[in-house]
Amino acid sequence: MIERLARVPWGPLVMVAAFFVPALGSRFYTFVATDVVIMGLFAVSLNLLIGYTGLVSFGHAAYFGIGAYTTGILMKKLGVPFVLAFPAAGLGAGLAALVFGFFCVRLTKIYFAMLTLAFAQIVWAICFKWNDVTGGEQGMPEIPYPALDWMQRLPFFGDFRASDHFYLVTVVLVALCFWVLRRIVGSPFGRLLTAIRENPERAEFIGVSVRRYELIAFVIAGIFAGLAGGLFGIFNRGVFPDFAYWTKSSEVLIMTLLGGMGSFWGPAVGALVLLVLNQQITSYTEYWPFVLGTVLIVILFAFPGGIVGALAAGVTRLRMRHA
Repeated sequence: MIERLARVPWGPLVMVAAFFVPALGSRFYTFVATDVVIMGLFAVSLNLLIGYTGLVSFGHAAYFGIGAYTTGILMKKLGVPFVLAFPAAGLGAGLAALVFGFFCVRLTKIYFAMLTLAFAQIVWAICFKWNDVTGGEQGMPEIPYPALDWMQRLPFFGDFRASDHFYLVTVVLVALCFWVLRRIVGSPFGRLLTAIRENPERAEFIGVSVRRYELIAFVIAGIFAGLAGGLFGIFNRGVFPDFAYWTKSSEVLIMTLLGGMGSFWGPAVGALVLLVLNQQITSYTEYWPFVLGTVLIVILFAFPGGIVGALAAGVTRLRMRHA
């Protein structure tokens, strides 16, 4: 029984189930599900650095913000269609990650983390002050939804709202991003990243260019963070400097640790748990930061390997007992 459960493709099944959320008829469920899907991609992109390469970034929100502003500027100010503005978000964030990463990967451990935070604060300051391009402190409200009129002609999705149509497109795009990231971490390149995480000196000794591989991982993580930011700007119906602020980096870092940075799906689970907890707690008390912080501390102390790590350990114990 345990072996059968372990072989079930839970990731694809969850993605298929996500398509039926709008059928529940509640705007709230669709809103929360869209938020979870987008932030799940953001967290999984950070996990490529932390969980697989061993690089702790405190400034990952910089690429999230760059992707959001890229899509917002192209769609609102230049009238570029979503089919071009969305990949441009990843391209813009990836180029920024290439420039910043060139300097960051030269350092290690806490120095690397603080330098990523410094670059992220520079991005936030530019977004906050460049009024002519980014809208400054006021940001860019009223980012339009992509033109999805063709979905109204489909038999099952025709009666859905515009936000529901965007949610379905988001699920498909994020699923494709997850598939690409899954292929990356399962490739020889991904295994080399794990070797660098475990022992960079040994990897360097056998001829692996550690700095080059770290830079490539940094850029890939930035690209997918930018894609998540592009989707989030449209979902939020506006792009604001807070998207690139350090608090957004800490939020996604908590998601990664909560779900389990040693697992591919762990950060996505962490995003689900954190956002649902946030929604539930805020509906009951105004002291939600205190309650949420307490809950997170308890979970992290009870499950040092994250939620998915705890589940994996439980399955392992059950297998041993069964054997």
